[in-house]
Amino acid sequence: MKISLIARKEPTVKVALPVYSARVPAGFPSPADDYIEDWLDLNEHLIKHPSATFFARASGSSMVNAGILDKALLIVDRSLTPQHEDVVIATVNSELTCKILDKKARLLRAANLSYPPIQIHENIECVVVGVVVHVVNTLCTHS
Repeated sequence: MKISLIARKEPTVKVALPVYSARVPAGFPSPADDYIEDWLDLNEHLIKHPSATFFARASGSSMVNAGILDKALLIVDRSLTPQHEDVVIATVNSELTCKILDKKARLLRAANLSYPPIQIHENIECVVVGVVVHVVNTLCTHS
């Protein structure tokens, strides 16, 4: 999976969106509830460390079983210490990739068995850039 970094722009306006009090069942339909419970700023929920956070765009299918689809927006936190089994953005021989960090086996694993793991050893330059903390996938392609 290739990664494209997204240029950072300072936000000019905070956008708060309504949060409805009714839960949305993923099973059988229920009557709609028009009561707005609160206003939600996604920055407060998705970005815990603003100065250490960046966005990247995923490309490819190596992480589909981790819920990361082609063209997904990745929210990456550089301030977190990568743990075993974290999804990370890493540079491998100067190329960015998104993989699962396997500290015990010393490798980067794809979340798709069609892709081989990347062994981390002294002949490979590997630097973990940050931990993927959230993924935003587009479910429909029409606007």
